[in-house]
Amino acid sequence: MRRLKRRINVLFLLTIFLISPSLGRDYYIYATAESEDEVALVRFDGKKIHVEKRIPVGVWPIEIEGPHGINVSPDGEYWYLSMAHGIPFGHLYKYRTGSDELVDRVELGLFPATLQVSPATGLLYVVNFNLHGGHDEVSTVSIVDPEEMVEIDRVETGIMPHGSRLLNNGLKHYSVAMMSAKLYELDAMRMEITRTLSTGKHEMKKMGGMKHKMGDHSMPKEKPTWVYPHPNDKFLYVVNNGTDEVVEVDVERWVITRRFQTEKGPYNCEVSRDGKKLVVTYKSVAKTAVWDIDSGKELAKIKNTRKVTHGVVISPDSKFAFVSVEGIGSEPGSVDVIDLSSLKLVDQADIGKQAGGIAFWKMEN
Repeated sequence: MRRLKRRINVLFLLTIFLISPSLGRDYYIYATAESEDEVALVRFDGKKIHVEKRIPVGVWPIEIEGPHGINVSPDGEYWYLSMAHGIPFGHLYKYRTGSDELVDRVELGLFPATLQVSPATGLLYVVNFNLHGGHDEVSTVSIVDPEEMVEIDRVETGIMPHGSRLLNNGLKHYSVAMMSAKLYELDAMRMEITRTLSTGKHEMKKMGGMKHKMGDHSMPKEKPTWVYPHPNDKFLYVVNNGTDEVVEVDVERWVITRRFQTEKGPYNCEVSRDGKKLVVTYKSVAKTAVWDIDSGKELAKIKNTRKVTHGVVISPDSKFAFVSVEGIGSEPGSVDVIDLSSLKLVDQADIGKQAGGIAFWKMEN
């Protein structure tokens, strides 16, 4: 009888483990605090989130350098950080994961923003947002050798490029320029722009380019802020912050195939690794939305713990979304955790002021 009970207990525990594989698993995330010159390393254990470490960044003790974009190398050995404010240019910093010690830095363009390392070329691609320039000055993508921390090329794109991501295979880099209202495709191997696409509604009707003409300084309505690829690399999702929508782009046909009308002020987005969910941050209304990609329907809008919702990253097992929320005034920033099954806020942790860039490091059992 005891042996039977023991077998039942073992089977019960195995069933629980199989049903809930996130139990006993730790998720590690890096998040920037732009107004603190600080990066937080946070750990989520499946129920509670913990701030493991607050890492001072930058080299100027009396100036806020503004850590903005952050990402982890494909092998998980290093994390890279764009420091937006410089004299006059910004920098890319390289840190070692675990010890979080500074390895090196390199000067880039004006206000470097989002960045990623390609698993195909081994190079790092970072857009220079050029916040200090005029609304008619084109900007660039810096291409950096992350081993030597040397900028090897700078490719011209549009006006105020912000969101940027590579295909999962690392062969193509995509960025969106807010004041050009365009999506740019850069061949990661050839280091040149190969295609551009307007993110406006006229593109679905194949009516051509941008809304404003040469000499007309009115700004386009769309103001795209983010782009993210589907795991199958067949589709891209572009956030049009100005027209409150996310557009789906067919990579091969290079056309907009669907439009998801959102709440006010969508800002960042990410697609879950299983390809089922699209998570969108609504910066203007302090909410995060979860969309079903197949149906194109919004499943839930979750209120964030503070105002000014910023970035999002999804765990590789597609179970949790981690959202950075800036806060306002002297408030601390926050990292909110959303369960993508229950579609509910699970927990949050306070980090430094103006939480911004956010990146996933690793999962550990």
